Amino acid sequence: MQALRCHAFGPIANLVVEDIASPAPGAGEVLIDVHAASINYPDTLMVQGLYQVKPPLPFTPGAELAGVVAAVGDGVRHLKVGDRVAASTGTGAFAQQAVAEATRVMPLPDGMDFDAGASFVLAYGTSIHALRTIAKLQPGETLLVLGAAGGVGIAAVQIAKAMGARVIAAASSDAKRALAREAGADETVDYTQAEWRREVERLTDGKGADVVYDAVGGNYAEPALRATAWRGRYLVVGFAAGEIPKLPLNLALLKERAILGVFWGAAMTREPRQLMADLQQLAAWFAEGRVTPPVTEQVPLTGAADAMSRLATRQAMGKLVVRPRG
Repeated sequence: MQALRCHAFGPIANLVVEDIASPAPGAGEVLIDVHAASINYPDTLMVQGLYQVKPPLPFTPGAELAGVVAAVGDGVRHLKVGDRVAASTGTGAFAQQAVAEATRVMPLPDGMDFDAGASFVLAYGTSIHALRTIAKLQPGETLLVLGAAGGVGIAAVQIAKAMGARVIAAASSDAKRALAREAGADETVDYTQAEWRREVERLTDGKGADVVYDAVGGNYAEPALRATAWRGRYLVVGFAAGEIPKLPLNLALLKERAILGVFWGAAMTREPRQLMADLQQLAAWFAEGRVTPPVTEQVPLTGAADAMSRLATRQAMGKLVVRPRG
C-alpha cells in the first residue's frame, strides 16, 4: 500500500510517499481501508519533532481518518468488516490502510460522508471536551474563539452554539471571519488589529468573555486573557502562532480568572468512556444539523505535504482532507 512517510524529524517538505506493507490488526484493534484523512495542526508539529509525542522513526503521520473496516482483531465485538467508520489513530492515517484501537472507532452517522467523517473525531472531540468537560460552558455565556476559521475553531463555534452560548469569533482575514459567521458565530473581530481586545470588551458591555478558547497562542494570548471576564475561564488549546506564550499571572489574580489546559488525546486515553459519550453527543448534533465539518479542500497523498505546510503557516482555513486512494 502507499503511505506518506516521515524518516527524520525536520521540514514538512521532506515527507515522501512510499509503498509499505499493510498493517495487521492486533487484539482490540481494527484494520481500516482509508478513504479520507484530515490534516490537523499537531500532525505538522509531529513530523518536525516539535510535538509532545515523538513516534519511533520512520512513521506515517495522520491522526484521524474515515473509511471501511477491512479486518477486526480478537475481542472486537461492536465493529465488523464492511462498517463505515471514523477513527482517531494518533499516527498512521495518511495511508491507504491504517490500524486503530477499536475504542477509538465510531460508526459514521447516517448522512456523513468520508470527508466529513475524517474531520470529525479530533477537532470536534477536542472542542466538546474543552467546552463541556473543562470549561463547563453554560447557555447564555459568551465564548471568544481565537483562530475561529481553523478546524478546531470552527468546531468550537458550532459546538458552543449547540450548547446555547453566544460566540465571538476572532480571525485574521475577511474570508476567515466570513467562514466563522457561516458556522454560526454571532460576532467577529479582527485580532490582527492592535487594540482588538477592546472590541471584545465593547461587544460584551465591558464585561469580557466568560470563556476564551485559544488554539493560537503567541502574541494573541495575553490580550485574550485580558479580555476574559471576572471568574472567566481561559482555555489553553494549542499554539498555531508557533510561540508558546508566557502570561503574567497577575492577570489571573486580578479577576479570579482560571487558566485551564486542554489535552484531548491524553484525557481520552485516561477516559475512553467519556470519549464515546462525547462522540455520541456530536453524532446527535450532526443528525440535527447543528455541527458540520467545514471541509474546504481535498488532496491526494502526493499533495499532503504541501497541504500540511500551508496549514502550519496558517495559510489554510477549515479542514484539509487527504484522500489516499485518489
